Amino acid sequence: MVSTSPLKSLIPVAFASTILTGILLGCSHSPHHRKGHHMGHRKLHHSAYGTHRSDENRMRNIYRHPVETLKFFEVKPDMKVAEIAPGGGWYTEILGPYLKDRGQLHLTLFSDQSKRSYAPKLNQRIRSLTENKELFGEVSFSTLETPNTLEDIGEEGTFDRVLTFRNVHNWMKDDKAKEVFKKFFKALKPGGILGVVEHRAKNSKKQDPKAASGYVREDYVIDLAKSVGFEFLAKSEINANYNDDSNHTNGVWTLPPRLRTKGSAKSESFYQAIGESDRMTVKFRKPLK
Repeated sequence: MVSTSPLKSLIPVAFASTILTGILLGCSHSPHHRKGHHMGHRKLHHSAYGTHRSDENRMRNIYRHPVETLKFFEVKPDMKVAEIAPGGGWYTEILGPYLKDRGQLHLTLFSDQSKRSYAPKLNQRIRSLTENKELFGEVSFSTLETPNTLEDIGEEGTFDRVLTFRNVHNWMKDDKAKEVFKKFFKALKPGGILGVVEHRAKNSKKQDPKAASGYVREDYVIDLAKSVGFEFLAKSEINANYNDDSNHTNGVWTLPPRLRTKGSAKSESFYQAIGESDRMTVKFRKPLK
């Protein structure tokens, strides 16, 4: 059956818009630079919109803006990139093909013995996803969180980029956020960049130290990163959703894709109209010295 979803109908529009943006930006560079720029851009765009991804995942590009987000984090196809706690692999299936030929993707998972009941299932999904060597190349793995300790992501100073998407609230819940950010700092090369996307709470609200709603204040994340040695580089509104007031009966999970609306006076269609959560997109650098 052919879907008539308005999100699905927007995918070609997003595709055309991104290509046009790349062409216009490329006009300001030398021919040699422009060629490399376009090749990298086309590869990133194909990785985000290619048919190796399900229609459902590609539809979510409208909310998650992966091309723009990874460009903001300055991810290049020849880099060594660590994705921390990749969940079901939504970004993994973009990063893997993008880095396959000249770079490398490293995934940091929860231990199968983690107290997080969902960990074994997600780990199996990620390992199954990345078994396709033709698509992903050689993906490496480590375990960040065992039942009793936090492990190093890799050898000190290994990665050009460390990325994590919508995970900070989980570490806050376990009182481990600062320790995890220290692991990020240690894993990065000097000059390397940490990129963070997280559900964004209003700065006018007091930050719940456990982030029970799933929302985190942007200034909290910035201060957290700076407290372990990072330099704040920039923030972007790429993943903003100003229709989300971050005040929902069941926290961020009230919104799509979870739609946990039990107990809410509002209908499911009300939350579908809001869309996915308002999100901060922030980046930090490990100092050269």
